[in-house]
Amino acid sequence: MEGVWLVSCILTLSCVVTVDSVKQYGLAVEKSILFYNAQRSGKLPANNPIPWRGDSALNDCVVGGWYDAGDHIKFGLPASFATTALLWSLVRFKDGYQRAGQLDQMYNMIKWPLDYFLSAWHPSRNELTVQVADGTDHNFWGRAEDMTMARPCQVINTSIRGSDVAAGTAAALAAGSIVFKEKGDTVYSNQLLSAAQSLYIYAKTYRGIFTGAAEFYNPSSDKDELCEAGMWLYKATNTAQYLTDARTFAERYAAWAYSWEDKQLACHQLLYEATRENQYRNLVVTYFNSWLPGGSVRYTPCGLAWRHLWGANGYAASSALVALVAAESGIDSTRYRKWAAEQVNYILGDNHHSGGCYSYMVGYGSKYPQQPHHAGASCPDRPASCGWAQYSSPSPNPQVLHGALVGGPDIDDDYVDLRSDYVQNEVSISYNSGLHGALAGLLHLQASSMLPATSNLCPCNQ
Repeated sequence: MEGVWLVSCILTLSCVVTVDSVKQYGLAVEKSILFYNAQRSGKLPANNPIPWRGDSALNDCVVGGWYDAGDHIKFGLPASFATTALLWSLVRFKDGYQRAGQLDQMYNMIKWPLDYFLSAWHPSRNELTVQVADGTDHNFWGRAEDMTMARPCQVINTSIRGSDVAAGTAAALAAGSIVFKEKGDTVYSNQLLSAAQSLYIYAKTYRGIFTGAAEFYNPSSDKDELCEAGMWLYKATNTAQYLTDARTFAERYAAWAYSWEDKQLACHQLLYEATRENQYRNLVVTYFNSWLPGGSVRYTPCGLAWRHLWGANGYAASSALVALVAAESGIDSTRYRKWAAEQVNYILGDNHHSGGCYSYMVGYGSKYPQQPHHAGASCPDRPASCGWAQYSSPSPNPQVLHGALVGGPDIDDDYVDLRSDYVQNEVSISYNSGLHGALAGLLHLQASSMLPATSNLCPCNQ
């Protein structure tokens, strides 16, 4: 039973039964870490916990990193966003990971993309690898271990611009330097910080949006990434120039969402924490006034803040993460914490799909997606073959993609568990990052005895 039954009986012997819909947040964090481990590319370690995954893409121009989604492309922009969001939660909610017994696993998991970013950046020639493989990858359906097609490499340099990806990557490296300094690994921390600083200089010097991934990821600005990078470098070094830079890159309007494409909300929140100036606090408040009930963001009947059909769960979860961070800084703490918990609870089962108690995280609970859009998970164990027949198969995926967050329902709470529906059933490192961080935030509240009571509209009562 997911909920904790609270029974209060009055003297007439009649009882009122309510449900405090607290989920197993620690279990969900553990499973999300497994999802990121399932996304690993390159030479896997001996302690690989995903039995159906093996070494893959060993001839890539830069080996390692995470596959983006259910495909086998490695994109720099969403990877840097996901890594930074995950690290933000580790900086803010370390005790949450400790409560879940997942701190060491988290350190191990997050080092994988950081190592990849270090390998991708060549400061001596101002060159960063920002993408490996391209759209032809989508002509292949099968295991990463079985790929034979060409995997072209895309770089940015002094001629081919990509300050958005470069700055986003610098933010991840700077945040990583803080995490590993606190862990006590000063050598690795200094390596991350040095790379972040040189990459940030490159991004500021050679401005221009990377357009090579426009078919998939098409950003509109680099100012949000430059602001975010400046703030993480300021937090890592306390050098005033980084804060000054971040101020110049901060927009004077509230963001639309917190996502791979738009980090302005993170920029405003980090600036508020550093300066305590109302101009930044007001931008954070304006954002959440639009997201919380009564604002411009629509809600499903069961209460998911529904920003967009593509990645509805991911958008809500990412905002929940920042709401918990903002609450820690004293911004409308009670309301933001309750709202964030309700969004996470919706995703983990407080909804009416399939009779209720349906988890949009694969492998969590008793009811969850059986056909997430993920090529590798759709393949049977070797030596059985795998191809487009598996894509079209009506059967559940042979491999359980533990921890993966699917895109989610439409505005009416309707959801179809169908592999070929890549809108509702796509999984990605971006979608998971906000939920993963929000889970750590809720575990932090549990550890501090501050977890709010919730009032989800469709509570799980099984």
